[in-house]
Amino acid sequence: MLVLPIVNAATDWLDFASYKLPDWAGWMGILLIAGAIFVFWRAHADLGLNWSPTLEIREKHELVTRGIYGVIRHPMYASQWLWVIAQPLLRQNWIAGWLNLIIFIFFYFLRVKAEEQLMMEQFGDQYGAYMQKVGTIIPKMR
Repeated sequence: MLVLPIVNAATDWLDFASYKLPDWAGWMGILLIAGAIFVFWRAHADLGLNWSPTLEIREKHELVTRGIYGVIRHPMYASQWLWVIAQPLLRQNWIAGWLNLIIFIFFYFLRVKAEEQLMMEQFGDQYGAYMQKVGTIIPKMR
């Protein structure tokens, strides 16, 4: 997520794959990155001690449905979507800009499926009701 953009910014190694977008695209990228950082921070703040970098249920683990989790079930992944969409707007390079998006698509679909299954096993009907009420990475229209 960061290595290729840094290489692209610091060297001319990937210049052969560069392209040019209008100035507004870069500003849109900045807004998306700011949104990504806010959503990621809010998700961590709302999860508190329930957060884990791996798929695991901790002792005294609770189903968090407050804060940003009252709007979307997977705000950390939503923040990563914002980031990987912003990156090609900011790093206007076919490799440094787009590669992370391609990789993240595969990661996202594998990880969210496994995470939802784990939560259903742990929280059962409570998580099922939560899934009906709250969108995955985009809020549900009520």
